[in-house]
Amino acid sequence: MRRSSVKLSPLRTFPLGLPITLVDAFTDRRFTGNPAAVCVLPAPGDEGWMQNVAREMNLSETAFLHRRADGFLLRWFTPTVEVDLCGHATLASAHVLWEAGHLGPDAQARFDTRSGLLTATRNGGWIELDFPAEPAEPAPAPPDLARALGVTMNYVGKNRFDYLVEVDSEATVRYMKPDLALLGTIPVRGVMVTSRAASPTYDFVSRFFAPSTGIPEDPVTGSAHCCLGPFWSTRLGKTDFVAYQASRRGGVVRVRVSGARVYLGGQAITVLRGELL
Repeated sequence: MRRSSVKLSPLRTFPLGLPITLVDAFTDRRFTGNPAAVCVLPAPGDEGWMQNVAREMNLSETAFLHRRADGFLLRWFTPTVEVDLCGHATLASAHVLWEAGHLGPDAQARFDTRSGLLTATRNGGWIELDFPAEPAEPAPAPPDLARALGVTMNYVGKNRFDYLVEVDSEATVRYMKPDLALLGTIPVRGVMVTSRAASPTYDFVSRFFAPSTGIPEDPVTGSAHCCLGPFWSTRLGKTDFVAYQASRRGGVVRVRVSGARVYLGGQAITVLRGELL
């Protein structure tokens, strides 16, 4: 259900110099992984203003948080829409809360979101997110899907957000060149394409395309691994994985499947701190 927000003018509500932080998520090296902007607000933000900030940031997601008694309300915006679930911007948000002192170093981050309660816990240099599993069911392929992807599809499934396509090899995943304009006409949030990994370093690889929501290719997609984890758990007969999202920036996701939950492990690093005026 869509949450309503308090319609306040940000110029009257928020102080000048509102901090905003750019974080690279699912990586320990700057300029790799998936960048997200994180803005911790002193009060609920105007929805139109948050969408404008996300459009100005022009990243796959910008996260907005404000404190509540039991944690933080968290919302995610692409440059064009608000989304129901986002892994990398949640990872980035937790990183900022600890780094900026909004939470103690050993405290759990608790987020009230459009996908329910999500939590983040520190584990050494990694952050583990507790997310809902989003398994895919076998589904007929839309008429233009194979042509848009330009690959032979071994399996097609769908969950409430995305299509899942399995292909024959990591090379196919890495070197495919989809027709993004055609892919953007398919009425779905995004399409994940996956295969078993070619090397023993990783269990599986993937890429994620979401042109219909303003994201031609997402660098590293936490929410997609809520689907990929259960899919590969069935295929490989295990519950713990190390996954690689083979975008140009690339990123590593640790995935642990436990019933109706999927635990996503990742690292994060701050790239930039600025102010919204």
